[in-house]
Amino acid sequence: MEGIKKSLLDAFINAALREDIKDGDHTSLACIDADARDDVQLIVKDTGVIAGVAFAEHVFKKLDPDCEVEIFIPDGTQVKYGDVAFKVKSYAQTLLKGERLVLNTMQRLSGVATMSRKFAELVEDLDVTILDTRKTTPLMRFLEKWAVRIGGSTNYRDGLYDWIMIKDNHVDASGGIAKAINRVHAYLQENNMDLNITVEVRNLDELSQVLEKGGVTRIMLDNFNLDDLKRAVEIIDGRFESEASGGVNLSTLRSIAETGVNFVSVGALTHSAGSLDMSLKIIK
Repeated sequence: MEGIKKSLLDAFINAALREDIKDGDHTSLACIDADARDDVQLIVKDTGVIAGVAFAEHVFKKLDPDCEVEIFIPDGTQVKYGDVAFKVKSYAQTLLKGERLVLNTMQRLSGVATMSRKFAELVEDLDVTILDTRKTTPLMRFLEKWAVRIGGSTNYRDGLYDWIMIKDNHVDASGGIAKAINRVHAYLQENNMDLNITVEVRNLDELSQVLEKGGVTRIMLDNFNLDDLKRAVEIIDGRFESEASGGVNLSTLRSIAETGVNFVSVGALTHSAGSLDMSLKIIK
């Protein structure tokens, strides 16, 4: 899984298995012989972009390093009802231990990847980048952001620690845009840090304040109507990166992107993504 540290992935899988199994899968322990072996297959029951095949392999290999995994459909592939993504051969008890973790995670990640692909394809002919946000599931952000990449959109910041984003609450609490920007630069200098800076503006007046002050990487134009958004892009005139946010969905994306903004941030990539239906069945 490109871009994901194995240590982070292992920690997530260990915690998830511990949550589900604790002192044992007592149903399987009671019903199934310890040495019984079976094959299972992942069957897609929906249409979308699959994500998490590599994750599933990690789970089953952790539970049984000697299991046999045969992948037919790799991550990022468009799938349809009835497709078989992979097969796994292992102990039956092992397969059932990993079943729910694999399904829950793959369904969620495939939903995110599918949503990401829909947004990306809508503007693939335009010079604009679709960004995700921090509106992710706690402790699953690294996986959901991976699914965003699998779908074809782009990650923004990973968290509060790797990009300065001065939003409306920061501006109001600081006493104004110029003061907020000054405080950010002082903080970065004092702490010997080099981070990109985005500042959010709510109207053209605030945009003027940012342009007068400078010292930022990107200007986020929040909830601008289309006329003001187009005007704002013209005013910025390439001096800073421009980003549109707020009110972005599949119906509005195209018109927003056509205003000429460099970036469009879309919380819906993760917070409104559903799940792709799939099942893991023993082959008989």
